Amino acid sequence: MLTSASNRAPSSVKAYLLGGGIGSMAAAAFMIRDAKVPGANITIFEASPLMGGSLDGAGDAERGYSLRGGRMLTTDNYECTWDLFKTIPSLEHAGQSVFDETLAFNEKYKAHSMARLVNRQRAKMPVESMGFSMHDRVELLRLSNASEEELGTSTITDWLSPAFFETEFWFMWATTFAFQPWHSAVEFKRYLHRFMLEFSRIETLGGVKRTVYNQYDSFVRPLQAWLQAQGVQFVMDAKATDLEHREAGGKFVVTAIQLKRAGAIERVEVGADDLVFFQNASMTDASSLGSMHSAPPALTKRDSGGWTLWEKLAQGRPEFGNPAAFNSSIAESMWNSFTVTLKDTVFFDKMRAFSGNEPGTGGLVTFKDSNWLMSIVLAHQPHFANQPADVQVFWGYALFPDRVGNFVAKPMAECTGEEILRELCGHLRFDLDAVAQANCIPCHMPYITSMFMPRALSDRPLPVPKSSKNLAFISQFVEIADDVVFTVEYSVRAAQMAVYELLNVDRAVPAIIPHDHSVKAKFEALLKAFK
Repeated sequence: MLTSASNRAPSSVKAYLLGGGIGSMAAAAFMIRDAKVPGANITIFEASPLMGGSLDGAGDAERGYSLRGGRMLTTDNYECTWDLFKTIPSLEHAGQSVFDETLAFNEKYKAHSMARLVNRQRAKMPVESMGFSMHDRVELLRLSNASEEELGTSTITDWLSPAFFETEFWFMWATTFAFQPWHSAVEFKRYLHRFMLEFSRIETLGGVKRTVYNQYDSFVRPLQAWLQAQGVQFVMDAKATDLEHREAGGKFVVTAIQLKRAGAIERVEVGADDLVFFQNASMTDASSLGSMHSAPPALTKRDSGGWTLWEKLAQGRPEFGNPAAFNSSIAESMWNSFTVTLKDTVFFDKMRAFSGNEPGTGGLVTFKDSNWLMSIVLAHQPHFANQPADVQVFWGYALFPDRVGNFVAKPMAECTGEEILRELCGHLRFDLDAVAQANCIPCHMPYITSMFMPRALSDRPLPVPKSSKNLAFISQFVEIADDVVFTVEYSVRAAQMAVYELLNVDRAVPAIIPHDHSVKAKFEALLKAFK
């Protein structure tokens, strides 16, 4: 029989999850499915009106759709994510799981980009070669073989020379995964190993898998529906402000949760054998939206308080991590995205003709000489479950929103949706009539790549710190050996690890598939590096 960490029967355990992102939702599902905790014993508190956290998707055809971002998926990796979604029913295909639905969709719409990089002459660049010199290859090999202890808190630029950051490989790798040269060398190395299969197909994005709709409609909604059917309680507009606690036998024990709801503080008692799962921080904290005629306001953690509870818990407790390693330099962790809603087919028709790809098969189109380093992606339509047949939606982002544009004389972060569309059409050499019926909603995200900031091993807590009895951390800001942040998988894996440990689940967490140990994968990567 499964028992909790204090030998209490799972049917008696109560679990409280702070934050409604994919980590908390996955933790609830694993508790029900694998630890046999009744769904009615699980409560998720979320500060916003919607579940899903960073896996968002909102709006309609009239007001315009909005996505802060989209996540790259693969079926060669993401072991815990697919372990979860193989047991979550599809909302649209009876008898199929979300995994089955996603697999069938990707069999029908295969990724093969034919316009991955575009230069200043609006020419599709041939990218069979990665553009490496022998010096680049030697440096990259040295970085990829260095131990994490050796890499320490160093940055990518500490290991690679300036010329490397002008190679075709860097432009494709950086925009696929949103790396900046000043980001953590450890995280860059982990990506090289975790996604070694993608190295040999980075120019076509052939390994990328997509959900039927955006990830909110395809992942969050079916998972929430399943959790609701199991009796899980969702408490919205409830922000955790403090955890009351005591020390027992050298262990940190949560005794109560303080919540802010409707301007008032509420207190939730936590029993001696109950569990608390905390989503410490969020990559989309303090994000803001603009419109066709206004730029998104520049917010900080002071405007949202999204980091406050983690900072409070970590003070004087090194095992609970160091939030300052991640949230102290917005200039190094921000970028801007934008979502465009179209009521005619002109832009999509022009992109089909230019790229050679049908929507949903091309992936990112990156404008290599863009001052903003802008990329766009045209997903298969409809991209939202409630999207009318005569409406198209596409998404884009830029890694350097603090730089003045090539066609608009101001930084992207200060641009309206209309100005972003002018910049985009300038790079594509499209007349503005291509976006005459467009509604572009820009989004500013000050902490979107904060997980990539240079950090020490101790700056991220374990999912269940050794000094904790009933508190787990489940987010992008925990330490999981060999796995990579900025993925759905990282949040789901952290949740599965935490649930299995705190509830003594007699089932192994799916292992990370070591593609970097495959002779075939290594050989193909080597061939690619020498083209």
